[in-house]
Amino acid sequence: MKKPLLYLFILSVLLNIFTYMYFTKKTKFEEDRIANFQKESKAKKDSIAALNNQVMDANYFSLEYNDNAIEYFENFDVNQLAAEIRDEISSLNEKPEGNPLTKYDKINDNKAIINKIKILNNRWIIADFNIGGAWGEVMIKYFKEEGKPTEYETMDTFIYPKTLK
Repeated sequence: MKKPLLYLFILSVLLNIFTYMYFTKKTKFEEDRIANFQKESKAKKDSIAALNNQVMDANYFSLEYNDNAIEYFENFDVNQLAAEIRDEISSLNEKPEGNPLTKYDKINDNKAIINKIKILNNRWIIADFNIGGAWGEVMIKYFKEEGKPTEYETMDTFIYPKTLK
């Protein structure tokens, strides 16, 4: 009778040791996992903040985020105005000789087409254009008054020499 009790006691001690080790390691594993998640979360929050700062820096010269330009256009909805200006400039691409704001004629039967438009403030626009394989940029001055069509004036253009072929 003593032997089975001894075996049962040894077995229960072993089970208690294994159970203790299992829960100790499980708790440590969970703590490490939580710490790793917190580190990852902090790193992701930091990268989101850095990206947000980059976006804010990129939008610093933007009509939609320029308080002075928004105040200048107090009688207009700035977002709607920006869309109208983009549409007007893009519609000039349909002309047979190309977009006249680029100040370039056709090159190898390719007309000048404005691709991207960034409205910097209440007076200036910068745009990217191409004429076939040639790429360039144009700086445009614009004037918008209530009840009048928008007037555009090309300030300067530039074609990247390496893109000319």
